[in-house]
Amino acid sequence: MRYLTLAVSLGTATALVVLTACSSAETTESEATTTTTPKAQPTPVIGSVLAEPIPVPTTDGRTHLAYELMLTNPMSGNVTLNAVSVMDGDRKLLTLSGDSLKYWTRALGNPAAPANVLGPGQSATVWLDVVADDPAQVPTELTHAIDLTVAKPMPPLIPANVTETIAPVSVQTRKPPSISPPLTGDGWLDINSCCDMTAHRMALNPINGKIWAAERFAIDYVQLGTDGRIYTGNKAAVESYPYFGAEIRAVADGPVVSVLDGQPEQTPGVTPSGLTLEQYGGNHIVQDIGDGVYAFYAHLQPGSLKVKPGDQLATGQVIASLGNSGNSDAPHLHFHVMDGPDPLAADGLPFVFDSFRLDSRLTSATAGDALLDGKPAALQPGFATREVSEVSPLVLDVMTYASD
Repeated sequence: MRYLTLAVSLGTATALVVLTACSSAETTESEATTTTTPKAQPTPVIGSVLAEPIPVPTTDGRTHLAYELMLTNPMSGNVTLNAVSVMDGDRKLLTLSGDSLKYWTRALGNPAAPANVLGPGQSATVWLDVVADDPAQVPTELTHAIDLTVAKPMPPLIPANVTETIAPVSVQTRKPPSISPPLTGDGWLDINSCCDMTAHRMALNPINGKIWAAERFAIDYVQLGTDGRIYTGNKAAVESYPYFGAEIRAVADGPVVSVLDGQPEQTPGVTPSGLTLEQYGGNHIVQDIGDGVYAFYAHLQPGSLKVKPGDQLATGQVIASLGNSGNSDAPHLHFHVMDGPDPLAADGLPFVFDSFRLDSRLTSATAGDALLDGKPAALQPGFATREVSEVSPLVLDVMTYASD
């Protein structure tokens, strides 16, 4: 910021204000304009929201606004983020600070390391999950108050400690689409979805010169057996996973947009490599479910796809079998909803299922990781099983989806 200059020249003569030629109405209008013009204020961090949030009711009985705040440090020295607050006018809806801010923040290019210090020219993402206990309390407009420390202050323009308000955003009024579950049966575990810091939420894809969050609300489904495990025997054999080959069903009426088939099954327990962008979803189906919304079913068994582009699907129709193709290290169904037909170059949208039974929840994400080592699921004790409708699952939910 050594190059920041404010060249203002107000000589004695040119600074005189002549009011004799103005009517009183004109004067009032001019004064009103002056008082309502936002005051220019240097901001040592600049930012914007990746996409306008859409409220979605979830299985915890609350409404979530899940979205991303993108921040950049334009200064020549480090900037430390002390706190990030989401504001509805003067009402504080969420504050992240200390370890919680580090947990929800990553520098671009280094998604593994929590960070709240931005170097010169460095950008970071803060993942936000604003929760309302009452749907009537969901705000219509949000801003973001950033409390930060500047390593190279420029008084009086930029002091060492600054609180700035940036990145105003409107909350969308559209409702999440109501769809049917893509599977049937019990023990289906949502192992990787909104709204925690899961791999799906953190998957920001730079494609065609833009960052996309297509997987913001994506679910990875695995099925718990009666022993609480997802496989028995040889971890590296797809046949060891009892749910391998489960029927995948259309979640809504609508035509097939695209399919990919012929991709081989991957070896469970091994992270695939050398995939093209198209191959990441493995064998997959994209369906247009109306109103500019598309459903994506991925990692399907090769040769199991029963549909082709242009086919008109009916809700509940069997369209393929669960597999382990593409970027997958264990058999599962990847499912998400988006605002365009490209599975990755699109904005991920929330959705709700029309009805299902919520059976339990895992105790933690660590319990989910243990499943890949053949250990039984650690479930929350005393969980109250209940029937739910028109809500979206949360990560770690265990559910039963009814058959027709």
